[in-house]
Amino acid sequence: MVRSGELPTRLMALKHGADLVWSPEIIDKKLRRCIRIENEDLKTIDFVEARNGQVPTPKPGKSVPVVFRTDRAKEKGRLILQLGSADPEIAVEAAKKVIDDVDGIDLNCGCPKPFSTHAGMGAALLSNPELLTSILSNLVEEVGKPKNKPISAKIRLLDPADPKPTLDLVEKICKTGIANLTVHCRTRSMRNRDTPIRIFVSQIYEVVSKYNVSLVINGGFQCRKEIENFQKSINNHAVGGMIAEAAESNPTVFAPVPLPWKEVTKEFLSLCIAYKNHASNSKYILLNQIPGRSQIYKDICKVKTNEDFLRIIEGVGAEGDLLFVRTMQKAVAMNKDEFMRQFESKRKMTTEPEFVEKRTKIEAVAG
Repeated sequence: MVRSGELPTRLMALKHGADLVWSPEIIDKKLRRCIRIENEDLKTIDFVEARNGQVPTPKPGKSVPVVFRTDRAKEKGRLILQLGSADPEIAVEAAKKVIDDVDGIDLNCGCPKPFSTHAGMGAALLSNPELLTSILSNLVEEVGKPKNKPISAKIRLLDPADPKPTLDLVEKICKTGIANLTVHCRTRSMRNRDTPIRIFVSQIYEVVSKYNVSLVINGGFQCRKEIENFQKSINNHAVGGMIAEAAESNPTVFAPVPLPWKEVTKEFLSLCIAYKNHASNSKYILLNQIPGRSQIYKDICKVKTNEDFLRIIEGVGAEGDLLFVRTMQKAVAMNKDEFMRQFESKRKMTTEPEFVEKRTKIEAVAG
């Protein structure tokens, strides 16, 4: 997700059970201007945007803004760079810049935000399948095959009621030679508060399987257990699940049982300090990890450094023992046993609209 898939969040997700992690969407034009730096202090690989072909000199007391940072010792084999592009040649140029330091390139064809769509990227590509497939074909032939690394794409549903438009697009995309397809089970006009549409997943799987392309679905999942229950409900464990919004608020949702928010925020901030994550980014993510009506939330808003954020979090009392997750633009805070009871076997086959209706009755916090 935009701003949320930075290194500290990715490392937490991997530690707590994620198989793969994605970077935030990085625009190809920005990435191709970057210079690769081996950061000896942090033991990371940093990509910083060049000015006149040189690394810019930071202002006193400031550091050079980093476009993309990875710790290969911890992320190798599990990191996918998410690329925003509307040009096959620029996409290839950008991907070549970073491919040796990531484990795959994923073309974002689903982001509905104006910063992406106004330039013909993200979800705008869904209306231009020729350009979409041209970008993917170029990435496969000029980057994926030479480097023996997977090229993938993430799309949205084209129609909420008729699967055919989506299935036709999936077929075209698979013919480009991609290795994986992620489908956000909402249309371009739908928002995160809308219930995802998963009734077409089995049909999509039939199409991708013909091309030996793996399938991951995204949209509305709260935790690992919910994905496992969905796999059981369609009798297909080959379909993977991606957690985005819930992981933004709690990167431990990939574990069998997620952690309460005090533990989540302390671990997150420790990583932010260790990797010198920009404080404004840390604050943005941290405020998604804390119940919005709490005094702690208000206190965090008043300070500006990672160290001050951690100092405040270390003073959290029993209220921090609740498990906090935000999904479908709603927040829930409850003890872990109560949270996990939502996903007991008797509920795993519940239809989605009914499931959501039941879930609203136990929401404790509207952050």
